[in-house]
Amino acid sequence: MGRYFAKRLLSLIVSLVIASWVIFFVIEIAPGDPASFMLGINAQPDTVAALRSELGLDEGKFSRYISWFTGMLQGDFGTSYTYRTPVAQMVADRLWVSLPLAIYALTLSTLIALPAGIYAASRRGKTGDIAVMGATQLGVAVPNFWFAMMLVLVFAINLRWFSAGGFVGWDAGPLAALHSLTLPAIALALPQAAILARVMRSALLDILGEDFIRTARAKGLSQRQALWRHGLRNALIPVLTIIGLQFSFLLAGAIIIEQVFYLPGLGRLVFQAISARDLIVVESVVMLLVFAVILVNFLVDLTYALVDPRLRGRG
Repeated sequence: MGRYFAKRLLSLIVSLVIASWVIFFVIEIAPGDPASFMLGINAQPDTVAALRSELGLDEGKFSRYISWFTGMLQGDFGTSYTYRTPVAQMVADRLWVSLPLAIYALTLSTLIALPAGIYAASRRGKTGDIAVMGATQLGVAVPNFWFAMMLVLVFAINLRWFSAGGFVGWDAGPLAALHSLTLPAIALALPQAAILARVMRSALLDILGEDFIRTARAKGLSQRQALWRHGLRNALIPVLTIIGLQFSFLLAGAIIIEQVFYLPGLGRLVFQAISARDLIVVESVVMLLVFAVILVNFLVDLTYALVDPRLRGRG
């Protein structure tokens, strides 16, 4: 297990270094100068040059990359060009919205999807299976931003059970904060639950056709007993993969939902930074999100080894 862990950790480090190169230089070559954008089209060249010097934009790209990367290793993401505040503080403030939202949505998705997938697999070809598969097909097809607007229309405007947008903050109490995140979490969770339920069903059906399941059935176990005792654990590997990918997506890809509900999360921060050409913010947030994706995949790989010890020798 130690060797498997070391290989996966080395892969994580190499991936992060490569990702930092790609993120920094791709964003840097994008058209538009932050100093010129901030001062406007009528700014004098010497004023633009002075601002570029103040922001450190007159240095070479490679030296700026080294400064940015080494600063991140120390927890210093630089200073925002637009707001003149530490990027780390901006990210931390927004992370307390995006991270709980992603965890909340993933929890809802898993609690809905796993029982639905198991139920459908245990009733293959029957009415329950057809109903679950029809519901998941609808969940995959419906765009989450449209679903989010329908949730606002029904539960915020008509029923007035929730607010139409905004975030009350954790200072108002955990229940109040989670209440304001409920509609966005549902909007994010249901499409992901549809995908996860289909994967759970497919993985279980594949496992139920294996020889060891037939042997268990021959020993007198019912299909349901064989599914719960022997099938479920072996079907978890593809499911864990999807759960890991979904968490990364929910953390990094909730920009539209945050716009619909006016949530001050990371997605909205990136959108605003791109609009203002605040490159240091964009680079730092994107790097943080990439780190989250790579870290989640690393943890999923370790979970694989715990679920199926045979994988440790293949690492």
